[in-house]
Amino acid sequence: MLHPLTTLASQPNVALDQYLPLAVIIVGAVGFAVANIVLTKIIGPSRRGANKGMSYESGMNPVGTARKRFNVRFYLIAMVFLVFDVEIIFLYPWATTFPNLDPANPDAGIWLFRIFFFLFTTIVAYVYGFRKGVFNFD
Repeated sequence: MLHPLTTLASQPNVALDQYLPLAVIIVGAVGFAVANIVLTKIIGPSRRGANKGMSYESGMNPVGTARKRFNVRFYLIAMVFLVFDVEIIFLYPWATTFPNLDPANPDAGIWLFRIFFFLFTTIVAYVYGFRKGVFNFD
């Protein structure tokens, strides 16, 4: 029996070389990011000027201030989009796992209740957005 404070490297059954591909990927990703930033600063153009520092608005000169207020409806649409996006993210793994459960298993009923509760909360969010007029585009 090994002492709990023994390191993984000193245990004979643990192969640290299994982590080598992960370390290579992490070092490669960090190296790529750092190289891009450094090389952009070194060889990239760095001209400055009045036109270069001006905001670019799809080929048009900017008019007015950037502190304009937006209708809250835009934010509500974004929230409804996020609700349905998160629903799909959680629904897909459930849909692939649920058919493999044994119907006689009591956990199958719990899984079914959880997804119905999740879908119910999603419907409540949709009805809330609908009643607030989020989907009325004037």
